[in-house]
Amino acid sequence: MRVHKLTIAAMALAAGLSLTACQNDDDGTDRGAASPAASAASSTGGSGSTGSDQQGGRDADGKSPAGGGGDGTTATGGSGGSGGSGENGKAAKCRTDELEITAIDATVGGDDRGTVAVDLKNGGGRDCSLAGHAGVDLKTDSGTLSAERTGEPAPSVVLKDGERITFGITYPINDSGGSGVRITGLVVTPPDETKSVTLDWPGGATLPVTDGSGTPVQVGPLGSAGQGG
Repeated sequence: MRVHKLTIAAMALAAGLSLTACQNDDDGTDRGAASPAASAASSTGGSGSTGSDQQGGRDADGKSPAGGGGDGTTATGGSGGSGGSGENGKAAKCRTDELEITAIDATVGGDDRGTVAVDLKNGGGRDCSLAGHAGVDLKTDSGTLSAERTGEPAPSVVLKDGERITFGITYPINDSGGSGVRITGLVVTPPDETKSVTLDWPGGATLPVTDGSGTPVQVGPLGSAGQGG
């Protein structure tokens, strides 16, 4: 009889334990739910966003925050040009006041014509352009004599500051034995300019007297008498 009671008691204890286990499983608690701490971490760290739209550096209102990398306009400088550039990026023409103009005797022994080389040096502090022929006049004791062009093609050149170009003047040598026409000065007008420069004449002192049928004084194009550096 004692054995039977012990068996019944053991069965009752086992039944109680089983009932308790069933109640724990059915108490409405989701064992798979994350803890409050884990949920908080997920709400702040999951997507990496902290309340602003990180794409393009914009905030929640669609504005780019100060210092952000949004698509704001970046200021850029305009295309710079040379201080000597004129219209369409071309160098402006050389002015008479910007040119250092000198002349030397360049006659080669044995030539039947004399030569004077006129040098134009850019001293204007900027690039400038020259095109065509310079104007040349000889001042004489009989009046002014204008040189004729040789008819050679006239180039267009750009002189950088400090560069130079030379052209030549040719004239008939007075070997007639007479006094001839005395030359008192050289007047040079740069291409496409109206202001002239008067220089000492470095060539032969006189020209032969002519009735106009002789060899004229002629001026060549830029570069016709060599170009200096």
